[in-house]
Amino acid sequence: MGEREMEKMVEQAFRRMTRLCSRGEYCVFDIRQKLRGMDLSEEEKEAVIQKLKEGRFIDEARYAHSFIGDKLRFNRWGRKKIELMLHQKQLPGEVINQAFMDFSEEELSASLPGLLKKKWPTVTGASAYEKEGKLIRFALGRGFSMEEIRLCLDQLKKEGVWNDE
Repeated sequence: MGEREMEKMVEQAFRRMTRLCSRGEYCVFDIRQKLRGMDLSEEEKEAVIQKLKEGRFIDEARYAHSFIGDKLRFNRWGRKKIELMLHQKQLPGEVINQAFMDFSEEELSASLPGLLKKKWPTVTGASAYEKEGKLIRFALGRGFSMEEIRLCLDQLKKEGVWNDE
């Protein structure tokens, strides 16, 4: 394949990725995954990614902020699970920490009471203690800290949402 054909393929890959990035937020990791299927060398893939960064089609800080907001609002995840997923996307720790600074602790744990209230009637167990343990594991799996869960459970018990039986 000649140099002209390669330049054409790089430009085609760049245009395809700009269309993709124009429709939603993507990070470098996501774009690398998309470019993997294209017949480009590593240098050419990196050139495409660099052009996308220069054109602000990719902005990891913007991506992290958007990702956190979406996971809080739609998936109702806790901070730990969101952090884990952002690390899996290979975002730098400082970008992740900076993005979390835009969210208050209240925003980060706002969905927990609703999740626990909704889950409680569906949890089975021989005792309230066993049911509560399952509820705690459920909330831990959603990425909430043990401290957040304990505080929330205590508050819900005070409100009379359920009893210790």
